[in-house]
Amino acid sequence: MPDASPLHVARDGAVATLTIDRAAALNTLDFALMDALVDGIAAVAADDAIGVLVLTGAGRHFMAGGDLRSFATLLDLPGHERAERFRGLFARLHAAIEALHRMPQLTIAKARGAVAGFGLSLLCACDLAVAADDAYFSAAYRHIGLSPDGGGTYALPRMVGTRKALEIMLLAERFDAAEAARLGIVNRVASGDALDAMVNQWAQSLASGPRLALRNTKRLVRDAAERTLSQQLNAEAESFLACVARDDFVEGVSAFLAKRPPNFG
Repeated sequence: MPDASPLHVARDGAVATLTIDRAAALNTLDFALMDALVDGIAAVAADDAIGVLVLTGAGRHFMAGGDLRSFATLLDLPGHERAERFRGLFARLHAAIEALHRMPQLTIAKARGAVAGFGLSLLCACDLAVAADDAYFSAAYRHIGLSPDGGGTYALPRMVGTRKALEIMLLAERFDAAEAARLGIVNRVASGDALDAMVNQWAQSLASGPRLALRNTKRLVRDAAERTLSQQLNAEAESFLACVARDDFVEGVSAFLAKRPPNFG
């Protein structure tokens, strides 16, 4: 029988790829996919052999927001009961977003087509993002009478500034990949044919790099906004000293002096 899972995991050495596989429904987020995302991201975070996580969608789209057909099954409930049902879902779904922010593995979003609603929040939770030139973006929540979720109101203002984030979320207008790159929501835009190759190149570069140094860099950048300058300087010093004590530092300096590429273990 075919695998009916809404999320598939593939491994290539130290790179894991999670593919959202609800292509017929534009990879929208239903209740089963919520659970699968929580479990899949947690499994990667717990596997120290994995250095890089690539998150993508099957078919032509990354994720076009929530699955409104699934949500519609709750419309006949009283309002307070609907709220309680979603409260339980958030308790698990938020764990996946926090894991993307906090996991030591480096994360890359690879996006085609629709990146809307929770899909935009999910992409913003990743460390890096590459979009195909056919990708399009929208906060979308206002169209169904909701405020944003998935950490979108946390991540997006840090990328684009408060005023622009409010424009994106309050007006919910669609914008293209070139504008997403200009705003810093994605790092690069690639033609459809080149997208896979670019993301694979980045993933392999990160996976073969000095693991502690890269993981510490992620943590330093992620935590910087919550620290004073003095606290950040101390955190940088502690990270630097931890890296100095590793064999990767010896290899990096030796390779530089020998004019050869480094071979980090």
